[in-house]
Amino acid sequence: MNNETLLQRSLAAVWHPCTQMRQHEGGPGERLPLVPVVRASGAWLYDADGRRYLDAISSWWVNLFGHAHPRINAAIAEQLQTLEHVMLAGFTHAPAVELAERLSRLCGGALGHAFYASDGASATEIALKMAFHFWHNRGREQKREFVALSGGYHGETVGALGVTDVPIFRDAYAPLLRAAHLVPSPDARLALPGEDAAAPARRAAAALEALLEEKHERIAALILEPLVQAASGMAMYDPEYLQLARSLCDRFELLLICDEIAVGCGRTGTFFAHEQAGIRPDLLCLSKGISGGYLPLSVVLASETVYSAFLDEATARAFLHSHSYTGNPLACRAALATLDLFRESDALAQNRARGDTLEALLEPVFSHPAVRHPRRCGMIFACDVDADPGFGRRFYRAALDRELLLRPLGNTLYAMPPYILSGAEMEFLSEGMRGALEAALAE
Repeated sequence: MNNETLLQRSLAAVWHPCTQMRQHEGGPGERLPLVPVVRASGAWLYDADGRRYLDAISSWWVNLFGHAHPRINAAIAEQLQTLEHVMLAGFTHAPAVELAERLSRLCGGALGHAFYASDGASATEIALKMAFHFWHNRGREQKREFVALSGGYHGETVGALGVTDVPIFRDAYAPLLRAAHLVPSPDARLALPGEDAAAPARRAAAALEALLEEKHERIAALILEPLVQAASGMAMYDPEYLQLARSLCDRFELLLICDEIAVGCGRTGTFFAHEQAGIRPDLLCLSKGISGGYLPLSVVLASETVYSAFLDEATARAFLHSHSYTGNPLACRAALATLDLFRESDALAQNRARGDTLEALLEPVFSHPAVRHPRRCGMIFACDVDADPGFGRRFYRAALDRELLLRPLGNTLYAMPPYILSGAEMEFLSEGMRGALEAALAE
């Protein structure tokens, strides 16, 4: 199937996510290209005509070790020969057990109980329900509200939107939502002249403390993205906020939920982002990169305290949540192969060196006169651009013209590449990003 045929059939039949479909159709007004992809290898995507694109955002932050990785391919193929799926209610299987055990060990045993799901928003829903039900089972039924950070994003299902503060996703569905209490973000960009990144973190923690002093009897949990609020513009903040938030949750008796769907699995420089603050949450949400970008999988890791609150002879006190493909063996086996690659390639150490190289190569972008707040956290690189609201679309098109998949968040440019880029590929990314920036500003 050639590019044109694939495009026409897709526009006629496929409703694409987070997309105003009119922008892909013909007619008057600004149009965005719909990119057909027929194969992928390493860091590259290819269309039917052989044109390639460097996947510099890991296909929505999921791909860690490149496309079509032979180790993950082989693990899934081997699993296909024995067990493709079985229900996890009343049954179990080795991939689910082994993955839960390995994730627990990565948490030092502090989060020893894995509940599987399919995607990030589902993991958020599960964590919120667990927190609510935990307090219910403990006889604290008034604790049924949640606290979230301004600008936070936790998914687009109805429960997840209740703790999401990104208006374009939330506002249309506001009448359906049970809104959370919002507290200020610790975003380091909010530092006043002469302040360091810890100052806005402390101010934000003081605001959280004030809310909890007044309303903690009604609050079940605080949910946050550790270190980087991704979808709201790669807002990065000091680890001190996590330390203060953990202390406040303990003091006022609420659970801490760390949403590491986007920032876990090595993205921030440590396997889990919260490690950089020396804390552990009560509930930890993982998805995206956990399966290496291969198959839908998410997991909520729970502490012994949370888990034990559900143990009872009464079924109604169990955690009653499921979906048909919970703990799918193929997805779990892909995740195990991904964890193998972390260990065997010493990926975290390699990423530190690779990240330093890419940061240096991106200096011409970060020092551009139109750029503000250049920043990096591990393998996440971002900056803000002083430009009109149409800049992001122009940049996206200009990047595609330069064989780069870079999809800005408003006027925030970012790169979140897979952990395998060669020196030449990093140079290609930096040169293309600079060229796309200049072209989009020139328009």
